[in-house]
Amino acid sequence: MTRPEISAEFVEKYNTAGPRYTSYPTVPAWKQKFGETEYREALTELSGRPDDELAIYLHVPFCAKACHYCGCNMLVTREQGEVGRYLDRLEQEVERVTGLIGTGRRVVQLHWGGGTPNYLKNDEIERVLNMFGNAFDIAPDAEVSLEVDPRIASADQVGFLRESGFNRISLGVQDFEKSVQENIGRMQSREKTLAIYQACRDAGFPGVNLDLVYGLPGQTAESFRETLHGVIDLAPDRVACFSYAHVPWVRPNQEVIDTTIMAKGYDKFQLFRLTVDSFQERDYTWIGIDHFARKDDELSVALEKRALHRNFMGYATRPAPHMLAFGMSGIGDVCDRFVQNDATYDGWSQKVDAGDLPIVKGHRLSSDDKLRRRAILNIMCNLELPWELTRAAYGKPADELFADSLKALPPLIQDGLVTRDDFGLRITDKGRYFVRNVAMILDAYLGDPTDKPIFSKTV
Repeated sequence: MTRPEISAEFVEKYNTAGPRYTSYPTVPAWKQKFGETEYREALTELSGRPDDELAIYLHVPFCAKACHYCGCNMLVTREQGEVGRYLDRLEQEVERVTGLIGTGRRVVQLHWGGGTPNYLKNDEIERVLNMFGNAFDIAPDAEVSLEVDPRIASADQVGFLRESGFNRISLGVQDFEKSVQENIGRMQSREKTLAIYQACRDAGFPGVNLDLVYGLPGQTAESFRETLHGVIDLAPDRVACFSYAHVPWVRPNQEVIDTTIMAKGYDKFQLFRLTVDSFQERDYTWIGIDHFARKDDELSVALEKRALHRNFMGYATRPAPHMLAFGMSGIGDVCDRFVQNDATYDGWSQKVDAGDLPIVKGHRLSSDDKLRRRAILNIMCNLELPWELTRAAYGKPADELFADSLKALPPLIQDGLVTRDDFGLRITDKGRYFVRNVAMILDAYLGDPTDKPIFSKTV
């Protein structure tokens, strides 16, 4: 990959609010009447497809402490027994879903997100694993992964997780710089992080991921370079480097963030360019918009084969046609319906206690939705839109089906973000940094650009 010249003016032109496209249509576009009845219909349809494999997402909301920067759906509780009550309700939710689709369904991906999944004690973790293991058939080669906060982890806990069947673990780092940690309310010593990382290696985890965030208050190119080099020296299998999304109107905990010391616009973009350069210099593959993987990692191999996929859990190499989600705020994808559980702890709990499935929102995909989803996710994952991608399923090439949308393409070609030829569209080296902007021209749901932003900036 050549290093393209990108000016501050160019970044300003394309630094607009836009989706990250873990799905299409994106959640703000879900305006249909959709609740428990519609979800039951989807699950009933799924029951008639017993050979379809599944992915599962489990949301564990609990955290030991709230971080100022956090955009996750989380819960801090000191109430004795609250985790046990959450697991009781989770068990009821699993029973209601399997009561409709049957038990023993094959699962090829099981991911625990949060919150902080390792907030749970070992016996609670074992309880949840048994819960899902009894209800589903977890494939021997399934990816079983979870997110871990190193601050509350121990070598013994990491060993237990590996012995229990987890084969991929993601450690939240964000930034090694102490002053940045103070600014975001997350003190995490480098020594503690390195010790837990080494414990993951010692325990034999086949996949160890690290998570970083750029654009945090107080980050500088010099300080973040130190963090990047420290992370790369560890040789993790994958690294996710997310853009900090400052959305205090959605996450009030972010209101205490000092925005006057945050890199913005071109300065923030330069932090990400530094990230890309640092990883590529050390022979990592740049995956999608914000992931990096070693050359022998499954993500790198999938990208090379143009077989990378993307869902609500991020980039994936073992796609399943359906994803079930459990726990508060969980988002699933079942039989061409997107579904979301109640995002509030009280709301989710009350619905489960009432004997209901705790769905509050959803969207049944139209034929046009499915067409655009296929094209957009192919751009986001494989950095191209072959015209022939749609012919088998829709009878026409993509340039005919998207003729109206592609009228917005000439400025992107002129600015060097994409090329167009008889094969299709290809994202250029310059366009890699703005791939979300390219995908947005195919989005039929994006509203008036003067509306109040509901998405983070693309840079």
